[in-house]
Amino acid sequence: MRLLFILFTILIGNISVANNITVSNIRLTTQNTTQNFTMIEFDLSWENSWRVSSGPSNWDAAWVFVKFRSHDVSAMGTSLVWQHASLNWVDGSGSGDGHTVPANSIIESANDNGAGTSYGVFIYRDADMVQGTVTYTDVQLRWNYGIDGLLDTNLVDVCVEAIEMVYVPSGSYYLGSGGTEVVSFYQYPSINALYQVTSESAITVGTVAGNLYYNTTGFAGDQSGPIPGVFPKGYDAFYCMKYEISQGQYADFISKTNSQLPIYIYTGALANRYNITAVGSGIYQSSSPDLACNYLSSRGLYAYLDWAALRPMSELEFVKACRGGVLPVPDEYPWGNASLATSPYTVVNLDLPNEEISVNYDISSGNANFVNALSNTTGPVRSGIFASNILNLGRVTSGSSYYGIMELGGNLLEQCISVGAPATRSFSGQLGDGVLDAAGNSNAVGWPSFSGPIANLGGSFVHSPVLMKVSEREGGAINEAAYGGNISFMGGRGVRQSP
Repeated sequence: MRLLFILFTILIGNISVANNITVSNIRLTTQNTTQNFTMIEFDLSWENSWRVSSGPSNWDAAWVFVKFRSHDVSAMGTSLVWQHASLNWVDGSGSGDGHTVPANSIIESANDNGAGTSYGVFIYRDADMVQGTVTYTDVQLRWNYGIDGLLDTNLVDVCVEAIEMVYVPSGSYYLGSGGTEVVSFYQYPSINALYQVTSESAITVGTVAGNLYYNTTGFAGDQSGPIPGVFPKGYDAFYCMKYEISQGQYADFISKTNSQLPIYIYTGALANRYNITAVGSGIYQSSSPDLACNYLSSRGLYAYLDWAALRPMSELEFVKACRGGVLPVPDEYPWGNASLATSPYTVVNLDLPNEEISVNYDISSGNANFVNALSNTTGPVRSGIFASNILNLGRVTSGSSYYGIMELGGNLLEQCISVGAPATRSFSGQLGDGVLDAAGNSNAVGWPSFSGPIANLGGSFVHSPVLMKVSEREGGAINEAAYGGNISFMGGRGVRQSP
């Protein structure tokens, strides 16, 4: 479909669907050839949205960003290469930043490049609401296409991407649980003493009373520090992906990286419900797009997060995202207690958007996907499967974190930035900018090497329940090579500091 707005032309508008978030009816309007911007208009909807001013005092949101490609070789010397769009940001503008805000919503962005450009926007409810579906029509984002090297007459493809996120507010929280975890943080010298994080200031690690400490069983790290002030500790507010990266999201990503042979795509025999395959030259799809994406290397994770203008989550932010600021329960899972469903589930509607648990969904304990938890399949399940069950009674049975983040325990390992090695402790939380290097790798400044150690937390479908405990960090600083080959149980998600 071709639409003409003055001399600026859009060839197609993609429809983005992932984890029940939908972007549709994309079009360009209100082009300004003097200031070289146009408005990208679209409709946005997602399910199970909320905003509350008590308890966790948070909300969910859509992180929305735009990719484009030009059909004119004169545009930045190339054509048909997907690039990241520069959205408007205005100092002191308040909600909107030059965008058109639909009724009952807030649009919020940040000065990401220091020059009045945002790499994306957060869109969320402006008032408390009971959990339900939100639909925003005629959302308009101001795209400063002149900054991206385009002329008024260039023919372009535009794709609006959306990811469900959850707001984690600022505040103190605790490391450790006082339970029986094999490797847990604690306040030295008592292994049962909680350590409270009260700011983003540097944290001393060592064997002096009052310091943060942990033992070295497994791959916990070097027991050294300090953890620098720039390392994200979870005290400041941030947004976390509501679900693990899905196969549909990842297939869409690798189809837009301009590489015919992406180096971060698993190419072995399809197994453990991994179903991403090539369907054309550089084009990939998954026959199970709503499943969490496994076989996700740290190299692939970093590339996806940089491309989406997000960043990796630190292992301290993982703890905050799980339990919030309340006192932890000994040996607790992300759903806030030590209860766990143990009878194997039967999964129906395999690989479909309505994949569900039909047998042994527990209405009194935490539900999660760990070793031998599934009776008729092996691998990750659909993101949000435990929350959508008709028998779900709330946080515990849905397996939800304090803030409403799903599958932080079980399903796939969460790859987080470790405090257990010098190269990872130097992580400053720099955001991705939507652009990868020529080889398709992340080039975000200050991110650890993808060949280095990473904190693998939360357990997976191949691990025992103990690894799902919030404070269990046996894999707190482990290299992928330690797993010895293709890694079917690795996943991940991204975060972004609050604007």
